[in-house]
Amino acid sequence: MNWDRSLDLLEVHCQGEVGKVIVGGAPEIPGATILDKMNHINQVDDSLRRFVTFEPRASVAMSVNLLVAPTRPDADAGFIVLQADRAHPMSGSNCICVVTALLESGRVAMQEPETIVRLDTPAGLIIARATCQEGRCLSVSLDNVPSFAEVLDGEIETPRWGRIKADIAFGGVYYAIVDVDQVGSEIAPANARFLAEAGIELKSLLADQVTVKHPELTGVDEVAYVMFRGQEPDGAVRTCTTLKPGRVDRSPCGTGSSANLAALYARGEIAIGDRRTSCSIIGGEFVAEAIGTSEVGGRPAVLPRITGRGWIYGREQLRLSDEDPFRNGFALSDSWGPQVSMLD
Repeated sequence: MNWDRSLDLLEVHCQGEVGKVIVGGAPEIPGATILDKMNHINQVDDSLRRFVTFEPRASVAMSVNLLVAPTRPDADAGFIVLQADRAHPMSGSNCICVVTALLESGRVAMQEPETIVRLDTPAGLIIARATCQEGRCLSVSLDNVPSFAEVLDGEIETPRWGRIKADIAFGGVYYAIVDVDQVGSEIAPANARFLAEAGIELKSLLADQVTVKHPELTGVDEVAYVMFRGQEPDGAVRTCTTLKPGRVDRSPCGTGSSANLAALYARGEIAIGDRRTSCSIIGGEFVAEAIGTSEVGGRPAVLPRITGRGWIYGREQLRLSDEDPFRNGFALSDSWGPQVSMLD
């Protein structure tokens, strides 16, 4: 075959959540910082994002991570999370996928029993500690960016559920964290469709009722996700993050678990050194630990550490051609859900 250009990807998942990693062939993204590059994708040219996250090359339940050269001297690599709606500043599961891909492909030298990888992200520097053995990345612990609560028990008016309460918190992106019993459901596989649609409905209502603006990160000014929260008898937190256009995160959600730690810390329900297990809708687990304190724009913040595991399951090569009739991709409501128009 005569291929003009191509993208090389490693296929990776973290606790069942697919986070493919572009390791070669991507165009240069303009911008002096990784945050600038993310904003360029979101505000100027999103053709690469659409190419890799829409059909016929992708499905609804996945993300793609763009590896880029770091823009700061203390980082080993940089990456940007590409999803169906936009590029996002940070994702715990995707960060674990990226670290696993970098180490097991040899792009960052692996040291056993532990390798430290410093990642330049739009949200800030992430320090990852990977447990390694016999060329494999067995687990990854992420020292996430400072996370803070914006609003505790903020009230949202809804047509379906009346007035409900949500914690608005930042854990790398902004979350609205909603106790799942407020929508008359529980976090279980059989309820995934309902929770996905409920989360997207709440996100739309939040856009009119809640305003956020990160004090330091330009362009980070929306509640990116609604995360439903449940409590397990053993004290673990069960999470279900909902994403546009209407799906649920398969992983326990690292940035959401960080945001939840921030809310718990703001309430005085955890202390530094405390850990919480976060369980996903399909039973995957992350460990979320509060390892320190900080401050962001005058707001008290907690420093989260998120531990989980990624798994490389394949390789992929995508042909780039101006003659591709679906270069910009497409999404249909039969599989992407009735809110697919929200991606436009």
